[in-house]
Amino acid sequence: MKLVTFETGGARHIGALLPGEREAVDFTAGDAAPYFRDMLALIDGADAALDHGRALLAKSARSVPLAELRLLAPVPEPRQMRDFLVFEKHIRNARAIQPTFRGGARLDPAAVEIPKVWYEQPLYYKCNRFSVIGTGADVLWPRYCKQLDYELEFGIFLGRTGKNIPRDQARQHVFGFCIFNDVSARDAQMREMQGQLGPAKGKDFDTGNVMGPWLVTADEIGDPYNLAMVARVNGEEWSRGNSGTMHHKFEDMIAHVSGDETLHAGEFFGSGTVGGGCGLEMGKFLNPGDVVELEVQGLGVLRNRVVTQR
Repeated sequence: MKLVTFETGGARHIGALLPGEREAVDFTAGDAAPYFRDMLALIDGADAALDHGRALLAKSARSVPLAELRLLAPVPEPRQMRDFLVFEKHIRNARAIQPTFRGGARLDPAAVEIPKVWYEQPLYYKCNRFSVIGTGADVLWPRYCKQLDYELEFGIFLGRTGKNIPRDQARQHVFGFCIFNDVSARDAQMREMQGQLGPAKGKDFDTGNVMGPWLVTADEIGDPYNLAMVARVNGEEWSRGNSGTMHHKFEDMIAHVSGDETLHAGEFFGSGTVGGGCGLEMGKFLNPGDVVELEVQGLGVLRNRVVTQR
């Protein structure tokens, strides 16, 4: 199913898209089951909740045209958010171009030295789970930022709680997938990370975490490691990549993070930026008014406009 959270009549509801992606069945209005209260409740409801949702979807009861709904992030407040760094091409490109911002020459990406630990384990930081927005919402340009960037990513929501999860059982903990735009204040990020900690204000600002347009259940995605990924700015293609270039897979992330740490249903893991998947790698950044579209095969299109604050 393609699950959505949306506003209707001043309230938040959840539902799922009908084939063709032009209408949504309203689970919240159509049934009083407690797991249709919100998306986290649905995730907590596990197989019983999903089966009930599929039954409602098959009946096409309480369907509403998508054009009449205001889509929100599929999970407006995830229980936890982690974003990883698993695409080698992205690291090489990003580090190769950084000397140019200090007046130097661009390095050869193939010659960039990557720390050994990056190959040995998945590395991540924790995001601000309260700054999440969905498709169609405006991204507010941080007042302290001069170089704003997008990041072409996708990610998973966990559907089970667990600890010390073996890698060969990790896929069972994946509830579903969605597109993720980890909007970044690059000048703030590059400055603060000279102090060997972060990112902090390079990532943490209202509207900086964009998810959507919907949450696709794991059974709908055959091979998550062969998905075409494309970014467009004002209709022009800026980035193209494939999820198959991930060095560490989501199973590796789950196994690593769950070591002596309980993971909970409703947590989000981001893939990190696909190689070539941000403006930094090309030495160009967004402008106020730009419309950013991220498309991942099978997961839809995430579209947002960048606006300055008054």
